[in-house]
Amino acid sequence: MGYGKWSSTEYSTYRRGYAGKSRDDIFTSNKHRRIDPKLDPFRLGTRESRDSAEHPQSLAIGLFLDVTGSMGHIPHDLVANQLGTMMDTLTGHGVKDPQLMFSAIGDHRCDKAPLQMGQFESSTQLVNDGLSRLFLEGGGGDAPESYLLAWHAAARHTSIDCWEKRRQKGFLFTVGDDTSHANFEAHHQTTIFGYDQAKTVTDRELLIAASERYHVFHVHVSKGAQRNAGRVADYWAPLLGKHFITLADYRQLGKLVAMVVAILTGSPAAAVVHNQELGLQRAVTEALLV
Repeated sequence: MGYGKWSSTEYSTYRRGYAGKSRDDIFTSNKHRRIDPKLDPFRLGTRESRDSAEHPQSLAIGLFLDVTGSMGHIPHDLVANQLGTMMDTLTGHGVKDPQLMFSAIGDHRCDKAPLQMGQFESSTQLVNDGLSRLFLEGGGGDAPESYLLAWHAAARHTSIDCWEKRRQKGFLFTVGDDTSHANFEAHHQTTIFGYDQAKTVTDRELLIAASERYHVFHVHVSKGAQRNAGRVADYWAPLLGKHFITLADYRQLGKLVAMVVAILTGSPAAAVVHNQELGLQRAVTEALLV
């Protein structure tokens, strides 16, 4: 996928149209309380990020957003406020052909839609539509969630030219506020993906598989003094090291992702973090520069 071009002017028109609209008005799957069939991982096949005459240096960037509990406000703010800044930051720092895939994560042990799998897109309309198709189910439990499904899907169900043609890794971000389940059980794989045969795999096995082709990050969106902060850090830090990022202000998520991608694709770090809000500078610096 990845047809068409991004236009900040066109996104501004979308953004004005979102003013005053409720979450359900923007995310229309919420009204029906079910996953959009285009995002259903059952018999998924492959999501592709491809080069073209229009995008000769495609770069695959996947964001898997936690839509359980109180996390639904994050995709809402991304589509209504942040997409323009995110794309402008990417292209402004020399990322020529970003292709974004917005997907959603829930809890594979109890949610109706534990994984929603988007497409890699480039145009304003398709990037915007890809995000607004998500079903913000809520649900989930207090802990953990199924972030490991993102690694499974990326490792087994994506094909990206940046890696296959140029050995340039894509980017994979999970975003949420808790730990992940440690196992993706065989019977859940059969139910969710429709496999004829499967075997249980661990979070670490899936992370290793995804990391072969992607720079893998987890962004922990903190909510002040969280009682689970220590437990969350104890899970993620040994697993991802500095690629476990804590972000205090969810309204900076799009810019954070763009800054990380820009720096790791060669833009000078000092130029990328210059004049940014202090908390955002610190988050990026601790993840990449320390």
